[in-house]
Amino acid sequence: MIIVSHRLFLSVGDGEVEIDIHIHQPVIGHRCWTCRYETHWPEGRQTRDAVGHDALQALTLALQMIGADIYSSTYHREGRLRAYEKELGYGFPVASSLRHLLVGVDAI
Repeated sequence: MIIVSHRLFLSVGDGEVEIDIHIHQPVIGHRCWTCRYETHWPEGRQTRDAVGHDALQALTLALQMIGADIYSSTYHREGRLRAYEKELGYGFPVASSLRHLLVGVDAI
């Protein structure tokens, strides 16, 4: 079950393409929790799982993994990606080793 969705916008030519991100409710497995997320990049849907000792850790790791995916993307490096009309940033946290990449409201 999707518990939250977020939309990014990619500049292409003289328009924009929507990039949807869906985060699923963490589910318990045999010995751990898993939180699945999907990013609908222009080249196709990317689905990944974050795994934690409990639901909160799995969700937190999923959010950080999404942040890492976005900030390490070619689209971000090219400056073609945005989430908000008037502010820079995407609304996702990253691990401490990537914090130097944060821009706009994410860097606050």
